[in-house]
Amino acid sequence: MSWFTQTLTGSVGKKLLMALTGLFLILFLVVHLAGNLQLLANDGGRAFNIYAHSMANNPFIKIVSYGNFFFIIVHVIDGLVLAMKNKAARNVRYKVATKDSKSSWASKNMALLGIITLIFIIAHLKGFWYEFKNGSLDMLTYDGLAVQNGYAIVDFAFSNPLFVLFYVVCMIFLSFHLSHGFSSAFQSMGLNHKKYTPFISKLGLIYSILIPLGFASIPICMYLGIKF
Repeated sequence: MSWFTQTLTGSVGKKLLMALTGLFLILFLVVHLAGNLQLLANDGGRAFNIYAHSMANNPFIKIVSYGNFFFIIVHVIDGLVLAMKNKAARNVRYKVATKDSKSSWASKNMALLGIITLIFIIAHLKGFWYEFKNGSLDMLTYDGLAVQNGYAIVDFAFSNPLFVLFYVVCMIFLSFHLSHGFSSAFQSMGLNHKKYTPFISKLGLIYSILIPLGFASIPICMYLGIKF
């Protein structure tokens, strides 16, 4: 298995690992957003509470959740290692370095954007996931089904304008991170072709706008009392 270890620890292997974990997290965001949008249902939190209960008690979802945490850790560590190697390489070429007009701001600051996103994830897990798992939430009953009132802690958190602002700003940074990460993930896997790359880039741009916008709309709507 030495060839496998050498592949993963090499520059190409790290980029491939970064791409695969990134694509998994990209898919996860779509599923997570679909569930969280139920917070905007005009039913006092019923749909979201039932959804959260079903997710917490589904063995397959539990496995995916733990896998998600693992992939986040791998993605962050791998990203930081690559960023440090790239910085070291740039320092070696400093005297002859020129500004690359083709590189976007996001591509040059992926490590920074990743760190900001990680800070948001930690705050998000502490404020919501940890409370679901270890907090003393009130119990509600819907048609004989006893569930935790997770909607209450989300509603309380998004009643704070500073937290809403923090959430929205983090989604802006996430959008920049995804705008480069989406297309670069496919390129790292060798899917770089003049016929498909423009489509992938456009799809990545649409994704990097709509998904963060969807997440950002939740705290804004809840703070303003907008329901659907």
